[in-house]
Amino acid sequence: MASTSVYEGLAGFFDDLVRCETRLYNAVGEKLRAEHGIVASQFEFLRYLRDHPESRVADVATNFAAGIGAISKGVDRLEARGWATRLPNPADGRSSLISLTTSGAELVAEAERTFHEHLDELIAPVIGADQVDAVGAALAALRRTLEHARIGIPAG
Repeated sequence: MASTSVYEGLAGFFDDLVRCETRLYNAVGEKLRAEHGIVASQFEFLRYLRDHPESRVADVATNFAAGIGAISKGVDRLEARGWATRLPNPADGRSSLISLTTSGAELVAEAERTFHEHLDELIAPVIGADQVDAVGAALAALRRTLEHARIGIPAG
């Protein structure tokens, strides 16, 4: 059985992780909205679709640990703005393949510069590159373990 201090340490780690993530996500979202007219979730979708062309909604949902309905609605919003398109999936007529349009690709390229610059402004003055690498490696290992065990995947 773990000691109380281990539990307190993990609880503090969880609290700090979640609060930092929320504040960073909100700050990046505000910057993207101000400079590019998109919110952080749209940026994430666009970046994912750029890196994974012809994805299915289920693929996107798995990556973001989100419900299929929520992802489908998000893709609908990208389509309505002319940033993404759905094409019939030749391997499965019940699904479609999602890709960026030219304007979506241009938008994500412009927004990515803003994203990287803002993260650098927010994080680099506080945390050195070696710490970013160490924490990044730890979080990547935790994420892989959670994803492999399918922990935290919403139903539906």
